Amino acid sequence: MPQRQPAPGELDPIETASRDEISALQLQRLRQTLQHAYDKVPHYRAAFDAAGVHPGDCKTLADLARFPFTTKNDLRDNYPFGLFAVPRAQVSRIHASSGTTGKPTVVGYTARDISTWADLGARSIRAAGGRPGDMVHVAYGYGLFTGGLGAHYGAERLGCTVVPMSGGQTEKQVQLITDFKPDIIMVTPSYMQVIIEEFRRQGLDPKAMSIAIGIFGAEPWTEAMRRDIEAAASIDAVDIYGLSEVMGPGVACECIESKDGPVIWEDHFYPEIVDPETGAVLPDGSEGELVFTSLSKEALPIIRYRTRDLTRLLAPTSRAFRRMGKIVGRSDDMLIIRGVNLFPTQIEEIVLQHGQLSGQYQLVVTRNGQLDRLKVRCELAPQHAHADVAEIAHTLEHRIKTLCGVTARVDVCAPDALERSLTGKARRVIDQRTL
Repeated sequence: MPQRQPAPGELDPIETASRDEISALQLQRLRQTLQHAYDKVPHYRAAFDAAGVHPGDCKTLADLARFPFTTKNDLRDNYPFGLFAVPRAQVSRIHASSGTTGKPTVVGYTARDISTWADLGARSIRAAGGRPGDMVHVAYGYGLFTGGLGAHYGAERLGCTVVPMSGGQTEKQVQLITDFKPDIIMVTPSYMQVIIEEFRRQGLDPKAMSIAIGIFGAEPWTEAMRRDIEAAASIDAVDIYGLSEVMGPGVACECIESKDGPVIWEDHFYPEIVDPETGAVLPDGSEGELVFTSLSKEALPIIRYRTRDLTRLLAPTSRAFRRMGKIVGRSDDMLIIRGVNLFPTQIEEIVLQHGQLSGQYQLVVTRNGQLDRLKVRCELAPQHAHADVAEIAHTLEHRIKTLCGVTARVDVCAPDALERSLTGKARRVIDQRTL
């Protein structure tokens, strides 16, 4: 499939700036952000004072390492509006997490923040190959989740036609894709798999759909999943990254001409990689936890936010900004099975490499006495419904033990046996261990 290349003059000037120009802009905006947070947010004033630092101490970008981290617990402890740096009346929109593990994390945006977000969403879609006039089918969830509206505003800012489908109603998703013939879909990769399955269930060829580009985010996904989706639907699968605490979708996005990791829009977000245990800043290329500081947000400036996403910072390629490596997992999603660290994405790679499986999977962790037990549930692809499940299970158990160092029992289920994610992120892990 021919990839769309950016035409001269399409890029923002900062996307092709020198590293010195980028660093100078970052330092200017960083100093302003630190002062804004210190002056307007009591939490940051107290945290900076406790750490013995002041915004004026930031003379270079490296000085940011002297400032304290922000965590998800800080947002919950200041629920709902305690971290806002502007009066509530100046907040144009509020988003929030689901709050399934406690109080939701609440984020706010001024009108200028919303405009900046739309600009960066448009930049991201353009990097992914989108152009004015394209039709964009948005199947991210709308509402308090930032995905739907973040994609929506970005696509409109670029000059695209938006189909605000949201998640769920998979049969209707297929109907609208078939009837409207969009050029781009924005959705979680796991739900794209569900849409592809629905095409096949209806006797339609997913390769014949009009969509040329899929912009996938909101959950970790692997190169194996990219290859699987691209082959199944004959599209370019591009990775977009974001999180509500930092902005939403559009913090970073891959460029279609290289597809070598999301480019971080460093003129608005300053990235660091730190050791998850010590918090020490690591050099580019080292794997660790991704940390972000906002450089232009008004309503909710965020200082050294620990994302828990594990990745690396990589040198620029298609743009002047640094890139993120694929998210290998989250520090809070890592499973420890009998002393072995395991990320769900490691199992995903193995499942997707087996040609007779659908790619859907689930990890079930239990405890018998003092021993943890791991069960991997996967399912046959419909065209292989009569395959030898015992042989497939034995093969996967051997590969998991060899490649991951973990003993697992594999259950190979019938096609469509596993629960699908119809509205957003797939539930890959069921941890039934009792503390």
